[in-house]
Amino acid sequence: MPYTELPGARVPIRMWADPATVEDGAMQQLRNVATLPWIAGLAVMPDVHYGKGATVGSVIAMRGAVCPAAVGVDIGCGMSAVKTSLTANDLPGDLSHLRSKIEQAIPVGFAMHDDPVDPRRLHGFPTAGWDDFWGRFDGIAEAVKFRQGRALKQMGSLGSGNHFWELCLDSDNSVWVMLHSGSRNIGKELAEYHIEQARKLPHNQGLVDRDLAVFVADTPQMAAYRNDLFWAQEYARHNREIMMALSQDVIRREFKKAKVTFGEVISCHHNYVAEESYEGVDLLVTRKGAIRAGGGEYGIIPGSMGTGSYIVRGLGNADSFNSASHGAGRRMSRNAAKKRFSAKDLADQTRGVECRKDSGVVDEIPAAYKPIEQVMGQQRDLVEVVAKLKQVICVKG
Repeated sequence: MPYTELPGARVPIRMWADPATVEDGAMQQLRNVATLPWIAGLAVMPDVHYGKGATVGSVIAMRGAVCPAAVGVDIGCGMSAVKTSLTANDLPGDLSHLRSKIEQAIPVGFAMHDDPVDPRRLHGFPTAGWDDFWGRFDGIAEAVKFRQGRALKQMGSLGSGNHFWELCLDSDNSVWVMLHSGSRNIGKELAEYHIEQARKLPHNQGLVDRDLAVFVADTPQMAAYRNDLFWAQEYARHNREIMMALSQDVIRREFKKAKVTFGEVISCHHNYVAEESYEGVDLLVTRKGAIRAGGGEYGIIPGSMGTGSYIVRGLGNADSFNSASHGAGRRMSRNAAKKRFSAKDLADQTRGVECRKDSGVVDEIPAAYKPIEQVMGQQRDLVEVVAKLKQVICVKG
């Protein structure tokens, strides 16, 4: 058996991580999840670490229930990547100009577009359903509707923290564009609103951790959450699509002579809920810091801003609910990283990468993350590697 199975109160805890390396707080969170009355299964990815309520790097399958804290506050957060026709030989020796052009086109950190991006003006953007998507904004929680203007302007922006935009090379020296972002502030506010609503419900009062409060099927609260959840997941997907289109426009302009073409974009959520069936049972599968890795499905597993990332193909392992890790996973908190490392350490660990090297992003230093090669080695039965990428530009907020 390629995973370690630990006993749990209602279901076993299937771990693709070495239990001895998982911090005590995260292990307790996993045991807490296994006590939930609605739990049908729990799979733990090799990048697992402590989170709010549920660990990051866990796949939680439930019957007729969903836990909003187990989705995370960045609903629909995920990755997109595309291979270009460029090669390393097409790139200039100094990549700072290209990095600057990307930062001008895509707002980072708390910044947003001055005016909403019109996707109809973007080359190749799939505009079908765009008006319907925004028309459904009227149906989301009343408490966040006043954020519509902000949501419109943040669409097509990167954010901060572990979100990033990268230009990468694969082992054949082909150039890839890759980015990581989610549903921005609107997703966060929807998540926080529903987490608070769930905590108030009577059926959640006896839980070992109130952060694991759930909505149950066939209730108005579940219907409202599902509506807002799926809208926010769609927002996150559109957000990445717009940033990818903006990126491609920049690259076409900067490399006019090369007449750049782009392959099919790979995109995957890693903080989301999906309706899936296993052994004939319909389940709500929550992936918090995990990607779907069904048989033949493409996914993206990034490392850190100084290491590398992987394009993968799922092997369809039902033991993991067709899932795999979403990245390397943190091995120390942001505060711990800031205390331990300096801007000089960051510069040393990102040598050869055109990126920020100041104290503002020290919490994203590669040493704060688990070794990506180790993480990949622990999930050989979940995915196969299609391409290994190494960044040459990394944009962070």
